[in-house]
Amino acid sequence: MRFSLQREVFLKPLAQVVNVVERRQTLPVLANLLVQVQGGLLSLTGTDLEVEMVARQAVDDAQDGETTIPARKLFEIVRALPDGSKVTVSQTGDKVTVQAGRSRFTLSSLPANDFPSVDEVEATERVRVPEAGLKELIERTAFAMAQQDVRYYLNGLLFDLREDSLRCVATDGHRLALCEAGLEAGANAKRQIIVPRKGVTELQRLLEGGDRELELEVGRSHIRIKRDDVTFTSKLIDGRFPDYEAVIPIGADREVHVDREVLRAALQRAAILSNEKYRGVRVEVSPGQLKISAHNPEQEEAQEEIEADTKVDGLAIGFNVNYLLDALSALREENVILQLRDANSSALVREATSDKCRHVVMPLRL
Repeated sequence: MRFSLQREVFLKPLAQVVNVVERRQTLPVLANLLVQVQGGLLSLTGTDLEVEMVARQAVDDAQDGETTIPARKLFEIVRALPDGSKVTVSQTGDKVTVQAGRSRFTLSSLPANDFPSVDEVEATERVRVPEAGLKELIERTAFAMAQQDVRYYLNGLLFDLREDSLRCVATDGHRLALCEAGLEAGANAKRQIIVPRKGVTELQRLLEGGDRELELEVGRSHIRIKRDDVTFTSKLIDGRFPDYEAVIPIGADREVHVDREVLRAALQRAAILSNEKYRGVRVEVSPGQLKISAHNPEQEEAQEEIEADTKVDGLAIGFNVNYLLDALSALREENVILQLRDANSSALVREATSDKCRHVVMPLRL
């Protein structure tokens, strides 16, 4: 096996797959990348048995063959080479040589046959999604996923495929983020799948936006996303996501219209003196204004008053300030609406002119 290409061109597919490789593995071969050359096309595969990433790149001076090369070492070597250098990788026996100019590195390899292959995805659903749309959906919801929750089905992101749209939903039990995008050709049947946290993180890193379309294949236990230069596969979490629509407050008819940036800045300032453990702030609504206050065990206090377009009077409600700030960061418009019901009910945070992205924040007893 042999191939040559420019350092910068090699670095991009390497960076895409190397993050999937875990630093600690049970199988030595999982620390390696599967490197295959066939008909002038190089493909690099990394996996941790949960998530698999395959990146493809055309190469020069190619001889067909396959082997596995230590992932981190190969990535670090190529990254450390000078810009513009031409990298040649060749294999003799169980050793692989990486050469660029006067630099030469010899790495040990393991047989390609030892590398685990992810099962074929028997796609029950295939939909085409704009890359920019999927990137936005994930960015605006993934922060609300649970971390190492015993309710394992919350440690991931729900993809809710509908007839004409795709929804992404995440919740950790204290807050919920939902965002949806229309699909030109929707799913044949409604389908809900949960992609685990690692898969979501890798997907977020991989998606670049732009006008390209991705092919999204859903199987019984896998999701696969294909782009011309890369294929991403992830196992799914086997569980039932809670009925998230039941969590979205109904009858939260007391609306507060407020400038997103002004509210965010006021919350950030108040958060400085909030209790470090509970991160609680008190939000009081009265006609034309919002009052935000926070205090901590050292008897310190912060008070902020901002203008708001509202007729609500005499409503005070406590929130975890981080949850409110995360929700505001995920919204894009200048003006946002807080929909409230009473001091013990969840608040709905959304953009003033659209409800394609909605955030639910549970109240906090102060």
